[in-house]
Amino acid sequence: MATAAVMAGPQAHAAASPKLKAEAVAGVEAQKKDIQVMVDTVFSYAEPGFQEFRTMEYLTGILEKNGFKVTKGVAGIPTAFTATWGEGGPVLALGSDVDDLLGTSQTPGLPYVKPMVEGAPGHGEGHNSGMPLVVAAAIAAKQVMEKNHIPGRLMIWPGIAEELLATKAYYVREGMFKDVDLCIFNHVSSDFGTAYGELGMNGMVSVEYTFKGKTAHAAGDPWDGFSALDGVEIMDAAWNFRREHLPVTQRSHYVITNGGGQPNVVPDKASVWYYFRERSFGAVRNLYNTGNEIAQAAAKATGTTVTSQILGYAAPNFGNKPLAEAAYANIKAVGMPKWTADDQAFTKAVQTINHRTVKPLSDKVGELSSPENRPRSIGGGSDDIGDIMWTVPTITIRYPANIPNMIGHNVLSAMAMATPIAHKGVEAGAKALAMTILDVMTTPKLVADAKAYFTDVQLKTDKYDPILGPKAATWLNEKTMKEYRPQMEKYYYDAAKYPTYLDQLGIKYPTLEAPKS
Repeated sequence: MATAAVMAGPQAHAAASPKLKAEAVAGVEAQKKDIQVMVDTVFSYAEPGFQEFRTMEYLTGILEKNGFKVTKGVAGIPTAFTATWGEGGPVLALGSDVDDLLGTSQTPGLPYVKPMVEGAPGHGEGHNSGMPLVVAAAIAAKQVMEKNHIPGRLMIWPGIAEELLATKAYYVREGMFKDVDLCIFNHVSSDFGTAYGELGMNGMVSVEYTFKGKTAHAAGDPWDGFSALDGVEIMDAAWNFRREHLPVTQRSHYVITNGGGQPNVVPDKASVWYYFRERSFGAVRNLYNTGNEIAQAAAKATGTTVTSQILGYAAPNFGNKPLAEAAYANIKAVGMPKWTADDQAFTKAVQTINHRTVKPLSDKVGELSSPENRPRSIGGGSDDIGDIMWTVPTITIRYPANIPNMIGHNVLSAMAMATPIAHKGVEAGAKALAMTILDVMTTPKLVADAKAYFTDVQLKTDKYDPILGPKAATWLNEKTMKEYRPQMEKYYYDAAKYPTYLDQLGIKYPTLEAPKS
């Protein structure tokens, strides 16, 4: 991005000077190689929720080398941390998720499905890119602040186990954001933008129900047993009948996590794990209460007992208008990355081979998303950034590091995430974030306006009302990583030996065809 483009960018509020922003942009551009290495390295670690140990050590090592004070194990979560720097001025929190998804191992840079380790976790959403963006932007902004003696404090934090929606509410409960003025979150996308107001995403509570019965010989004397699995199956059947009479905005889904041991033993223990999603705090709580009632009814019907355990929670999302307007002005000033013919060819190959709608990488930033121009939401996904959004004024910046029209939570969403497409999207996002950091640090009115909107507008629509267990479910995915990590380690990126991860894997970019069968 040319300096002139920064200076000519639209500004919704009083903002940092063009000179300061140009310095921040130059600071990000100076980290181009570092961004590529960070994106590729985190991709190679491929750690699911609560198991992000290599990722945490790697990122905190970079932050410590750049003058940030790191505190590990925050909120009682072993892989969580904060990295702080600065003094005086406002406190700005910067975050992005780092976990990946089970079963989405994928070799990057290939337009067809090829796991690196069959059945292993992988970055099937692109969470390997967000913290590299935050780190690059924070380092660039810090350099500008030091050079120009600008007061202010940064607090970098990772989204741990976001795919389980399992930590940010605990961050809030433990007071991680009690001294924070504003927060900017970042999430991978194929577009470049931000939004304010009620964002149309569902809140959610994650609950595991465990039924207990009595064992018996399933053929010899089944009448002496009470099947816990029967309790699970009746709960699931009853819930599916109840769906007909639930609002169209709800989303609910489940997996049986324990169905018993072997068929000739009546199971005395069985478990089912539910996600209950709805549009408001009250609606989420009502859905959760309905699930509890059905579980108790299923237990009574089968002569079993049932207990429940909350494994995660996410509040509905609500973006801050003044902060979104400031960030959007910087996004417009940065503009979309300059995609090459190779980038567009790889995009088309991925879409064509995997039977997705063909759409090129965009060369234009869309409009600022607002309640006035967004389609009416009828429910959908969740993100536990909502818990922070209801604690301090917060926005999410979407940055263009992936291919359009991919399937979410799928290997397709991993194909571009260690390629030049991801590297360029992260660099663009880091520039916009670094510029917005400087806006916050040099414009007291922006901070005041954001807080006023939070108090006078957002908190008039609803009040934060989470459903939490005693502690985060940090044991989740431990067994999975014990099984797969030894196989995955041989694929960790060695940046000292190879220019890029694709070079290490022997992949030519762009690869445009699948092997002939």
